[in-house]
Amino acid sequence: MSDLLKPVEFRGGGFAPKRQRGMGILVFVLLILLAEWGTRTGVISNLTLPRPSDVLMTFVELWQSGLLFKHLAPSLSRLAVGATIGASLGIAIGVMIGLFSYVRAGLVPLVAALFPIPKIALLPLFVIWFGIDEASKYALIAFGTFTPTVVATYAAVDNVDRNLIRMGQSFGLRWWSIVRKIVLPGAMPGILSGLRISLAIAIILLVAAEMLGAEYGIGAYILEAGSLYDLERLFAGVVILSVLGVLVSAVIGSIEARVLRWRV
Repeated sequence: MSDLLKPVEFRGGGFAPKRQRGMGILVFVLLILLAEWGTRTGVISNLTLPRPSDVLMTFVELWQSGLLFKHLAPSLSRLAVGATIGASLGIAIGVMIGLFSYVRAGLVPLVAALFPIPKIALLPLFVIWFGIDEASKYALIAFGTFTPTVVATYAAVDNVDRNLIRMGQSFGLRWWSIVRKIVLPGAMPGILSGLRISLAIAIILLVAAEMLGAEYGIGAYILEAGSLYDLERLFAGVVILSVLGVLVSAVIGSIEARVLRWRV
């Protein structure tokens, strides 16, 4: 009787990855300790890699002097404005391409022509069009975010299970109800995955834009440190960009957890 009452183990995980808390932090700590040991013992030359402890002291100096926020605030503003414009337009046009055949026929060749263009190469052109101030930086980041978001969005709409759409039609759902209840939720995983890539590209373009004609910003800070061969400041700027990328990924992950609760 006790065997009959024994709970059955759940076997329907669907290859869902298990969370291993702390493993990522452990890897970072080990790499930092290895770099610290290597630079202190001379195994790694200080001319090629600074001591992590010295980079930490650089962060402390940046914090105390107020330069950290002077460089970080304009970078965050440029990233937020440019990426929001590019991602919003990319999602809207990508959904339209996925839903309407005339829009697909007209815009897919244009997107295919724009997508492979190196966006950094267009920076001088944007400077000519919009000037060397903030508008050119916003435009470059928005354009660099726009094209991969369009491609990811209409591909995600295309990959929605057509059987679910046919089922909705058989139950008499209207077109807008099918889009709202079936197409958009089904495409959302692909859209959010595309946003991860698009926002990473946006950070790269942010640095490139700030290296040209910006007094403050992480890109300007890295360019100045590199020209002075100040490795501690250079690596401090790189770490800031890395942390920014991790935070952006965490925000997308939080959105996924809220929006995609229906997935098991």
